Amino acid sequence: MLPFDWNLTWYTPHPDLSQCFQHTVLVWFPCMYLWSCGPLYLVYLWFTGQGGISLTSLCCAKTVLGLCLVSFGFLEVFYVLVERSAEIHQHMVFLLSPVIRSLTMVRRGREGGREGCRDTPTHDAMRFIAFFVYFSLQLTQLILSCFSDQRPSTDTHTYRKNPCPVEDASFLSKMLFWWFGGLVIRGYRTPLQAEDLWCLREEDSSDCIIADLEIDWARECTKLQQKEECSLSGCRPTGPKLTEQTQLLKKLRQEQNSGFCLFRVLARSFGPFFLKGTLFLVFHDAFMFSIPQVLSLLLGFMRDQDSDLWKGFMFAFLLFLLSSLQSLFNHQYMYSCFTVGMRVKTAVMGLVYRKSLVISSAARQSCTVGEIVNLVSADTQKLMDMVVYFNAVWVAPIEIALCLYFLWQLLGPSALAGIATVILIFPLNGFIAKMRSKLQVIQMCYTDSRIKLMNEILSGIKILKFYAWEQAFLERVLGYREKELNALKRSQVLYSISIASFNSSSFLIAFSMFGVYVVVDDRNILDAQKVFVSMALIHILKTPLSQLPFAMSTTMQAVVSLRRLGKFLCQDELKPDDVDREPYSPDGDGVVIDSGTFGWSKEGPPCLIRINVRVKKGSLVAVVGHVGSGKSSLLSAMLGETEKRSGHVSVKGSVAYVPQQAWIQNATLKDNIVFGQERKESWYHRVVEACALLPDLEILPAGDGTEIGEKGLNLSGGQKQRVSLARAVYRKADVYLLDDPLSAVDAHVGQHIFERVFGSEGLLKDQTRVLVTHGLSFLPQADLILVMVEGEITEMGSYLELMARDGAFAEFIRLFAGNERKERSHRGEERDGTHSTGYNHLVIKQCFDWLERCLVDVNSKQTTYTEDQKQEVLGKLTEVDKANTGRVKLEMYVEYFRTIGLALIIPIVFLYAFQQAASLAYNYWLSVWADDPIINGTQIDTDLKLGVFGALGFAQGVSIFGTTVAISLGGIIASRHLHLDLLNNVLRSPMAFFEVTPSGNLLNRFSKEVDAIDCMIPDGLKMMLGYLFKLLEVCIIVLVAMPFAGVVLLPLTLLYAFIQSFYVATSCQLRRLEAVSRSPIYTHFNETFQGASVIRAFSEQERFTLQANGRIDHNQTAYFPRFVATRWLAVNLEFLGNLLVLAAATLALMGRDTLSPGIVGLAVSHSLQVTGILSWIVRSWTDVENNIVSVERVKEYADTPKEAPWTIEGSMLPLAWPTHGTIELEEFGLQYRKGLDWALKGISLSIQEKEKVGIVGRTGAGKSSLALGIFRILEAAKGDIYIDGINIAQIGLHELRSRITIIPQDPVLFSGSLRMNLDPFDGYSDEEVWRALELSHLKSFVSGLPDKLNHECSEGGENLSLGQRQLVCLARALLRKTKILVLDEATAAVDLETDNLIQSTIRTQFDDCTVLTIAHRLNTIMDYTRVIVMDRGLITEMDSPSNLISERGQFYLMCREAGLV
Repeated sequence: MLPFDWNLTWYTPHPDLSQCFQHTVLVWFPCMYLWSCGPLYLVYLWFTGQGGISLTSLCCAKTVLGLCLVSFGFLEVFYVLVERSAEIHQHMVFLLSPVIRSLTMVRRGREGGREGCRDTPTHDAMRFIAFFVYFSLQLTQLILSCFSDQRPSTDTHTYRKNPCPVEDASFLSKMLFWWFGGLVIRGYRTPLQAEDLWCLREEDSSDCIIADLEIDWARECTKLQQKEECSLSGCRPTGPKLTEQTQLLKKLRQEQNSGFCLFRVLARSFGPFFLKGTLFLVFHDAFMFSIPQVLSLLLGFMRDQDSDLWKGFMFAFLLFLLSSLQSLFNHQYMYSCFTVGMRVKTAVMGLVYRKSLVISSAARQSCTVGEIVNLVSADTQKLMDMVVYFNAVWVAPIEIALCLYFLWQLLGPSALAGIATVILIFPLNGFIAKMRSKLQVIQMCYTDSRIKLMNEILSGIKILKFYAWEQAFLERVLGYREKELNALKRSQVLYSISIASFNSSSFLIAFSMFGVYVVVDDRNILDAQKVFVSMALIHILKTPLSQLPFAMSTTMQAVVSLRRLGKFLCQDELKPDDVDREPYSPDGDGVVIDSGTFGWSKEGPPCLIRINVRVKKGSLVAVVGHVGSGKSSLLSAMLGETEKRSGHVSVKGSVAYVPQQAWIQNATLKDNIVFGQERKESWYHRVVEACALLPDLEILPAGDGTEIGEKGLNLSGGQKQRVSLARAVYRKADVYLLDDPLSAVDAHVGQHIFERVFGSEGLLKDQTRVLVTHGLSFLPQADLILVMVEGEITEMGSYLELMARDGAFAEFIRLFAGNERKERSHRGEERDGTHSTGYNHLVIKQCFDWLERCLVDVNSKQTTYTEDQKQEVLGKLTEVDKANTGRVKLEMYVEYFRTIGLALIIPIVFLYAFQQAASLAYNYWLSVWADDPIINGTQIDTDLKLGVFGALGFAQGVSIFGTTVAISLGGIIASRHLHLDLLNNVLRSPMAFFEVTPSGNLLNRFSKEVDAIDCMIPDGLKMMLGYLFKLLEVCIIVLVAMPFAGVVLLPLTLLYAFIQSFYVATSCQLRRLEAVSRSPIYTHFNETFQGASVIRAFSEQERFTLQANGRIDHNQTAYFPRFVATRWLAVNLEFLGNLLVLAAATLALMGRDTLSPGIVGLAVSHSLQVTGILSWIVRSWTDVENNIVSVERVKEYADTPKEAPWTIEGSMLPLAWPTHGTIELEEFGLQYRKGLDWALKGISLSIQEKEKVGIVGRTGAGKSSLALGIFRILEAAKGDIYIDGINIAQIGLHELRSRITIIPQDPVLFSGSLRMNLDPFDGYSDEEVWRALELSHLKSFVSGLPDKLNHECSEGGENLSLGQRQLVCLARALLRKTKILVLDEATAAVDLETDNLIQSTIRTQFDDCTVLTIAHRLNTIMDYTRVIVMDRGLITEMDSPSNLISERGQFYLMCREAGLV
């Protein structure tokens, strides 16, 4: 018997399969498949540990059914042996088939059955019944096998909260994404919340991904360094240093190689899973190329009127089946790619974060927080895009070659014309991709600069407002933004050319091939089969042709991003072996430096030379010296933060570090002190009391549970320093490195802290302490004093020894000790007490006032809180980035399109309509051409037909270019307006807004959200509009060809809308949740980068890394279902598209006698495109809907409270105002909000020109409130302030703030030149700037810099000491030289000698100005004209210092406490 009989199967109106085929192929092939895959499956179960299942009812049902099937199999064997023994002698197949089948059923166990082999039933009633029972059992087993078994209860997975259902989903559920349906339904019913999202799978978590990757990357970096050293060894000069050319060569090679190394590491980690997705792509392509062949058979059937009808229906069903399989495998491929992309994002973020913890001080100068944020936002997105489209780089050429091969089969050598067209298109787009890659590098540089500047603006916003510099920095940001958009515009125009060429490629290829085909020979006939099978192949060809430029562009962009990431990840790191960390031992020295020379970079001059120090265990070592002498650098050398050039450093035991500028986390006060350690109540209270924090805890709303803003924004300088000190003391370390921790506290508080913490009876009396200080009163108690001058220790010894030597130190002590004694008992109770708590009180109440106004809807709810909840609410300061719910409001779309303008929108719509009309016309023209009758073996008027076809196609190409350029330009216009609005809204917000809004939230808006508006929305709109119009064209063609198709199209459209509505609500909410969870990542990166030295000193890298992992994972829990949602929707919608294919083909078969082959070919070939069209509509619609959320998030800050206008139009304010500097307060009152006590209670005060007024008072007196009221940081609740007779409430904020000056307590510098930091508006000449530097005692320092005034300050001015930064602030005031000057502890971070010089400068240079000093050192105001004593918002005393002392009132008591009387 033959296995296959064509006469029985094909050439018959009643097809059937031969008995031999049924008993061999249909039985053996499935069984062989199961037997071959079985061992592989067992190995998989063994290595993954997933072999166990729970004994559920489902498992029992499968087992019982399996046993029944096995029993039936053996009964069949027994039956064959008994009843068909004669047939067995002739055909052993009758025995082999049931035996193989039965053994396979035993082998399969619980896997379920899916055999496609059946014995043909005979007239034997018993066998007939047995067959159908057996078939029913197999069908039931097949259905049960679509449901997966539960894991055993012992599996650790079962203990995870809300696990991802894909882990337990069945094969069919995974293929069709049914496992995602539950979340879609939940999102449709109620808006999704973060707690509704599933946990990440273990293989997607940061811990799992980064652990091995980090080791692999470290190994790769080591290889790269060795390779570079070897390559440069041949060209190394004889001198001790590399030449500049060699260094440049090394740098360029490192940048190029580092990106490739990173790619190699990522490929090793994620390559296997990516290859699995590539296998899906191969299957997808196989089904895709099968469809035109089946279409050819269908059109051939339509032409052959004698063919049996069942063949046509079979071809129609084959089209449906192949289209469905193509869709399924395509989305499995996309799912794999997005999963890999998600893991790459996690890996890169993890590597960048870990690198930021170990990057060297020199490298930090070139790597700012803004750049790092850009790396983890924009660059990681580029890598994720590359993962999705990378395969197109090599698959697209193969697909193009296959298409051209099949076209050759149809049209012969004429297909070469198509090849020539493709060859012409490729170089053009290759050139465009290269140009765009260069433009992207330029654009990313400007983006980095913009984000970096924005980060600095947000960090120093208080200074910007005091100096009225918002406009200058706004223009700087807009300057970078304009350059960024110009690069983007040029890139988008090039991209439009690329899109136009590729979207017109199907026409160009068809025109060239059909033209050559009909021109070379008149007897070449273009019939329906040739035309529409060719067009189907050309439409397939269009996909790789359109994907290839995008894939090339994406790959080029990813290469740039890989280089940027690689460059950062290959930056120099701190060397752990620079400092020998030895375990603690009670004997020997705690810290030792032998012959140490240190620098902040490898190449620059050393910052410390010839350092020899031995610090005994348990001793107190004081380090003194002028500003910039190297005191902080010495501590950094002990921590290993500098580049050790020679010598040896060792530290025994654990280390705690207090930096000169306190680093405070955005956490509760308690968490800042405990800093990851276990809280021990008794020790905690001892530390808080010793660090003088108890009075502050009484003021804070929730005590130590009060949340502290970013960088301690709601704490004063003194409070921040004491919290920083408390963190170190609580640690119970062996070695304490203390960088001037008492500079920001008053004298008696400083004395209290010294005695209770550092002194012989203090908490740290047995620990090794190295204390940098400007306080001379503490020096006699030090065991050892190090005197530093220009990076070198010039004197060393105890206080008595140094005094006995009568050197420079002794002379300095004798000169300034008198001043120190006078002020040490009251050196700023008001600085740290009055000022700190006063301003702190202001900030906290102002912030909570702002929060109350912004969260009225929350506060209005009648909620009953427990005491703990009340404390938590009271202590809460910052706002969590919140997500809106529901679909994006129509207003957001209106807002976006309004910024583009109707003048551009109307032409865009018209061009799209014209583009699709031209496409419809030339496709219909082809169908008419294909149906043209053949006369004498030729078709007539082929030249005319070809000319019309060409004209219509050319018109379409021009309109494609027009639409893409118009949308790109419209997107840039919208992006420019939205970014400008965002920038204006943020800069015009009051200070309270910045206190409660984490910088990560704002940076997220300025980086990721703006990037989405720049690129994602315009690209999504291009695709969405293009495919929507294309879908409309297909529907028109199908309806024109077969009007009855409307019966199918209507329900399919309703189903489409129904499924889409389910999806959109879920998708938008997931996009919001993902965006909201991204902000804390940026905030954490920012915070970590700022405090990296503290984190390293306390050895807390692991804890902070775990926190970063948690925040990244939290973000990915929203990102994962977001991209799965798209796949779920696409699978469902494309199934509807495939039903349209089936309907079109079936209707064509039913109208076989009336429809021409040309019309059928046109309708069916276009309906085949519906699947792809729906897929792209889903993707583009989703992209637009999700990314329009970025517009929503950018517009969020439009409705927040704003400051008064910066300037008032038509203001008659004189240019020289104020000319005298008189200040009058009339019943001036400040109230933080209605219902609270008054901060200032109707103060009336008159200050004359040139008057010097000191403002003093105890805690909460209202001094800071008065100063902030003058600058209108807080607006008046009643009364007025007049300056030179003009009411300041009636002029613009900038008109006020730019005409008066303040020298603040916290010195803030911005990245840029030193000159820009002094004069951002370029309003002064160089001579005036040098004069200001001379008066502020910085001229000699700046003159010694290589670039002088153009010296580049790093982010935050970190390449200047804190004292030098304070002097720069003084130089700003000297340069502005306004008639009113407010001093707020301008000399906190300078030594006494410099302080004396500054006070002298203020007295001489501001002699003709009105000076208001919030007095922290009473001796500085004893020669003032008047002193104002404030208490509880009122002026209690006001007169000259001598008169107030003679009156023996409150001021007298304060002077007596300070030792001045």
